[in-house]
Amino acid sequence: MSFSSMSKQQVLDAGEGAGEEVVELIPGLPEEVAEKCLLHLPFLYHRLFRTVSSTWNRFLTDAPAKPLLLAPAPAAAAAAVSVSFSLPFLFAFAFDPTSRRLQCQALDPFSRRWLLLPPVPGGAAAGSFAVVGLPRRGEIYVIGGVEEGGDKAVRSVAVYSAARNGWEAAAAMRTPRGYMAAGEVGGRVAVAGEDGEAEVFDPEAGRWLPAAPRRGATVARYDAAAAGGKLYVTEGWAWPFERAPRGAVYDAAADSWREMARGMREGWTGSCAVAGGRMYIVAEYGEWRLKRYDEARDEWRMVAGGGVPPEVRRPHVVAGEVGEVAGGRRRIYVVGAGLDVAVGTVSAAAAAGGPHGVEEEVVEWEVVKGPAEFAGLAPCNAQVLYA
Repeated sequence: MSFSSMSKQQVLDAGEGAGEEVVELIPGLPEEVAEKCLLHLPFLYHRLFRTVSSTWNRFLTDAPAKPLLLAPAPAAAAAAVSVSFSLPFLFAFAFDPTSRRLQCQALDPFSRRWLLLPPVPGGAAAGSFAVVGLPRRGEIYVIGGVEEGGDKAVRSVAVYSAARNGWEAAAAMRTPRGYMAAGEVGGRVAVAGEDGEAEVFDPEAGRWLPAAPRRGATVARYDAAAAGGKLYVTEGWAWPFERAPRGAVYDAAADSWREMARGMREGWTGSCAVAGGRMYIVAEYGEWRLKRYDEARDEWRMVAGGGVPPEVRRPHVVAGEVGEVAGGRRRIYVVGAGLDVAVGTVSAAAAAGGPHGVEEEVVEWEVVKGPAEFAGLAPCNAQVLYA
């Protein structure tokens, strides 16, 4: 398919008396084939490709808003759902230790090349701000933080849109916050400070709303994850391990908090990624083995297969694809120093199942090496968007 053939429009008569013209996306190709071709264009260049024709402009503008891959559907509609209007891109936020500047890169799932995104606005200190992705909307929110070189928390929020490949200011939080827990709950952004105060951002309305405060002792954020409309916050184990870690769960539908189940908080010993609706952690100790949380048994179960490949080094961050991939598998990304990436594909183990009918899983890893010029970059967050 040559670009020269794409740059011309073939106009066909729509029929008698209709007085309308039908413009083909790509002359000579069936419409569904042409759509698939355009959907594989890198999203960073959509603005350029929109100038080819008004038809391309309309298609590339409307297509990201139709994430059919993620839409629930009955089995009879499975074939239609598999035709996705977007692809999973891994977005990594990383600091250059020398310049202390934050940059954002996106990993193309086909070429396995990193694409540099526009600079992230703001100047918050490393690790002090929260990053939340809304995969179904193709948006990433960078929230609050503490001013670089100071201790003043800020209220500012910036949102990145994959459709526009650009940042813009969003409504500021009601309260300045840094070092907070945050995640997507029911299509909204929930944030919670160590003091238990919380609020929720509605992207449709474009405003922040107060959320129920968490009562009780302070929970210092070690890690947080969002799954099933709930935000999970844990303080993790701390030396000298004299007491079990605290943890809390915010239920967005009920606008209420509860204590985290004992098995979950005591076994949460690493960074959590949610993939295909399941919660996994990459253990901080040993070989960085993968574990999955079994809610019915309130325990973290080891996933068969090796740990994260050793060529992926600390510091590292994790992310997961919100939807399942072909064959009911789930995909997890571990982004290490220099933006080396371990891509883990989790599938059901060959055995019929574990004890008491518990499903066993196995992970296979693939490493995507970062470019040599990324050697000094230290990742601080990763998100998966469908762009």
